[in-house]
Amino acid sequence: MRVHILQHESFEAPGSYLKWAENKGYEVTFSKVFEGDKLPENTEGIDFLFVMGGPQSPATKLEECPHFDTKKEQEFIKKCIDAKKAVVGVCLGAQLIGESLGGKFDHSPEKEIGNFAIELTEEGLKDEKLSHFDRNREIVGHWHGDMPGLVEGSVVLAKSVGCPRQIIRFTPLVYGFQCHLEFDSEIVVELIANEKNLEQEFEKFRYIENPEEIKKYDYTAMNKKLHEFLDKLDIEYKNSL
Repeated sequence: MRVHILQHESFEAPGSYLKWAENKGYEVTFSKVFEGDKLPENTEGIDFLFVMGGPQSPATKLEECPHFDTKKEQEFIKKCIDAKKAVVGVCLGAQLIGESLGGKFDHSPEKEIGNFAIELTEEGLKDEKLSHFDRNREIVGHWHGDMPGLVEGSVVLAKSVGCPRQIIRFTPLVYGFQCHLEFDSEIVVELIANEKNLEQEFEKFRYIENPEEIKKYDYTAMNKKLHEFLDKLDIEYKNSL
C-alpha cells in the first residue's frame, strides 16, 4: 500500500498517521507544500491520502499564504475521492474535503485547543470503524476555530460540546476529523510555540486548555484509537479493489 501525506506546515506534523503507515510497512510519500513541494500529477501512486491541518482556512488566498493553493488542493483531493482512494482529512484537511465536494466550511461555535471529550452521534454508533470508541466520552485533541461543511450523503459521526462536527463520513472510504487523534508530546510543543497569545486565550475561552496540561497529557490511548480506525479503513479499501 502507498500512503501520501499532504502537509501544510512543519508544526502540523502527521504524528500517529505516519507511525501507522510505518508500522504497516507501507510506502510513504509527502507533499510538504510549506517547503515548496508540488502535488502529485495524478493519483496512480496513491492508495491512502492523508490531508493534514494548518493555520489556514479553505478561504485563505495565495496572497495571504503563497505556499497554500486551496483550489489546487481541493482539485487533487476530489481526484483521489473520484478514483476511490481512501482519504482522511484532519482539521483543515477535513474542511478541504468538504469544500472539494461542494460543502462550505463554517466557524465552529467555540474555539477548542487542548484535550476534550467527543461523543458519538446515533450514526456514529452504527459506524463499524468507530465501534472501538467510547460512545459517550472519547478524549481527543483539538486545535481549531472552524469546522467542515456538509454535503449530500455526508454524516456527522461525532460531536463535542464546543463543536457539532467532529468526525464526518463523506463516503465509506472518505472521512474528515476536525479533531486530532494524531497528537503526541512533540507535536503539541510545536503547536503551542506557533500559537500566538495562547496564554491570554486560555483565560478568555472556555475550551482552551492550560498549555502546560496539554504538554503533560499522555496521547497513547488516542493514538491507539486512531490506528484501530485506520486498520478498519485499510480493510475496507482493500476489499474495494
